[in-house]
Amino acid sequence: MALATALLVGAAGCSGSGNTTTDAAAPAGNPQRGGSLTVLEDAAFAGSWPTGLDPATNTTGGANVTQMSAIYGGLFTLTATHGGKDAKITPNQAESYKLLDGGKTVKITLRKGITFSDGTAFDADAVAFNLRRALTANCTCKPTWPVAKRDAVTTEGKDTVVLHFVRPYGGVINNFPISNTNWIASPTALKKAGKANFKIKPVGAGPFTVASNKLSSELSLKRNPTYFKKGLPYLDNLTVKSIGGDQPAYQALLAGQAQAYEGLNTTPLLKQAQANKQLTTTVQPATSPYVVQLNTKKAPFDDKRAREAIYYASDFKAIAKGLFKGIYPVSQNFTAPGGLFYEPTVPGYREHDLAKAKKLVKQVGGITVELGTLGNYVAKQVMTALQTQWKEAGIKVTIKDYPLSTLIQQFNSGQWTTVLQTAGSWDPVAGVGVGFRFSSTSPYSGVKDATLDALLDKAATSTDQAERKQLYSQAGKRISDEAYAPFGLAFAPTNLAAKGVAGPGLTTKIPPMTVNTNILWDQVWRQQ
Repeated sequence: MALATALLVGAAGCSGSGNTTTDAAAPAGNPQRGGSLTVLEDAAFAGSWPTGLDPATNTTGGANVTQMSAIYGGLFTLTATHGGKDAKITPNQAESYKLLDGGKTVKITLRKGITFSDGTAFDADAVAFNLRRALTANCTCKPTWPVAKRDAVTTEGKDTVVLHFVRPYGGVINNFPISNTNWIASPTALKKAGKANFKIKPVGAGPFTVASNKLSSELSLKRNPTYFKKGLPYLDNLTVKSIGGDQPAYQALLAGQAQAYEGLNTTPLLKQAQANKQLTTTVQPATSPYVVQLNTKKAPFDDKRAREAIYYASDFKAIAKGLFKGIYPVSQNFTAPGGLFYEPTVPGYREHDLAKAKKLVKQVGGITVELGTLGNYVAKQVMTALQTQWKEAGIKVTIKDYPLSTLIQQFNSGQWTTVLQTAGSWDPVAGVGVGFRFSSTSPYSGVKDATLDALLDKAATSTDQAERKQLYSQAGKRISDEAYAPFGLAFAPTNLAAKGVAGPGLTTKIPPMTVNTNILWDQVWRQQ
């Protein structure tokens, strides 16, 4: 999520391209104002917010995009039309931005007249205060910007915030929508409530305000009467509920106990949903391939031969065809069809070869690993299939699935061996992108490689899209050549909405920045 974390697991599709939308239940005509809506989130991922919803203290913010966006709105957002093919970053609470000094300086101009829901000014001082807090936060959603050690964030007048980098950073704006720097909290409310209370009942300038908040259980929101977009939000009330997976979520929708669900990934349920005329089923464009992360900092994967054995033992094409009937394309890289810089193949990539895998396992004296993942349908199905394939190569494998918070602890301990995760984003620089999984400085990486770091840094630095694509291609080749981690299925998350519910990102396609699409909740409406 990202990783996941903002941001760490995926969902399912139901066509070869993974881009199906069944819209028979979507309402026709103009949006209507009023009504209440309950959206369900999987407790193993987006339905978990154990540390609250303060952007500077939340540790799972990349997964909690729905909660954060509804409360805080965002300086920028990712928008798209035409089936998600023309996705772009759009200023929201920001009015505009400029990259200066070749990308070393970023000036963000704010929209005038915005106030937080407590009536205080949403101005440059408030935004700068938030950016400083966010950049020192302990969250997977904190961006790894090369900010100056002193005066990293300054202001010019009441409406302009300036970011100062030690080197150019062309990918900065594309990073905003999935990072905690995008979500601006009221400094006055924070000071008045104190950190402990604020994380339970935060105050932002988004479309909704917090009525009540039961951590990792239920978040009750009501319309913000001072929201800066005239006539929005459409809904009077939005409730976010945590639920224990796809099956209970699907049943709750059918029973009328909720009207939306993010991130369905159980393929048989998806097929049922697509056949149900009471539901709108929207499979978002894939942006995040699965990757088998190998901890190259400890045995057995500090030995390249052991890593190569995992490559040769893994047959993702067979998994894609046999388990998922070609729903998901297979990628050899950290890019996918719905994102920027997509390249499905890498020259010299080690494809499945059981004989070579067995030979390498013998050479290194055997391989014993624990393979972990987050507890969703697709991830667990892939993990179990990999266990079978690896055992055929003589690799001893135990498997385990984790809730998000526990998996984060595993990464931070540094004692993990092998984890099935996602590695990608609409822009590789953002969220649970390539650096999140492969940079030497990331706690969620199993790799320490100065050459790869240099390629990723240069790709993030450049303001030239053609150059960035070339650099990411080289980074993918480096990962492949060193056998750091084999890539697999490029999944796509699926959103379900009840009859009469519509809105951007919920019933239309917007590529996910990491795992779940950033739904524009201020524009979601329900037919009365």
